[in-house]
Amino acid sequence: MDLDKRENKKKIGILGGTFDPAHKGHLSISKEAKKRIGIDRIIWAVTKKNPFKDESSLSLNKRINFAKKFTQLYPFIKVKYFEDKIKSNRTVDLIKYIKKNNKNTDIYFIMGADSLINFHKWKNSDLISSICNILVFDRDRYKSKSLSSKSFKKYSKKSLKFIKFNKVNISSSKLRKI
Repeated sequence: MDLDKRENKKKIGILGGTFDPAHKGHLSISKEAKKRIGIDRIIWAVTKKNPFKDESSLSLNKRINFAKKFTQLYPFIKVKYFEDKIKSNRTVDLIKYIKKNNKNTDIYFIMGADSLINFHKWKNSDLISSICNILVFDRDRYKSKSLSSKSFKKYSKKSLKFIKFNKVNISSSKLRKI
């Protein structure tokens, strides 16, 4: 499957996370996905809680509102919360829901290289990789670990594309410490 050569289909990207807080790294990979892959719309799918991380420092509403203000100059980015609607916080359920409601659309799940390292531990990671394309963006200190991960070895020949770009050296956890 050639992720770059799809024509005539709408392309939706999904960037999931707690966005605690949203930052220029999220924005940078969203803009890069639009530019390189030709994604028409990117959904920032805010989650109440990441199962692999500690509790968020800001409330869900504050995180959503901040992300909306942060992206207001980028109309291709839509900030959404789906968990109440789909009755799940699982990525696989979110992707299935978006696919069902967007026929004739290619779905691209966007993640950082740090997330790829444990992607094989995610619920239904095999199903996720079979129903959408996965775009993995390089992150400082995670490149070699992610490129040697079980997930990269398993999915890179099928539906995963590793994207090298001039990274923004920032993370939500670093911002919370400021």
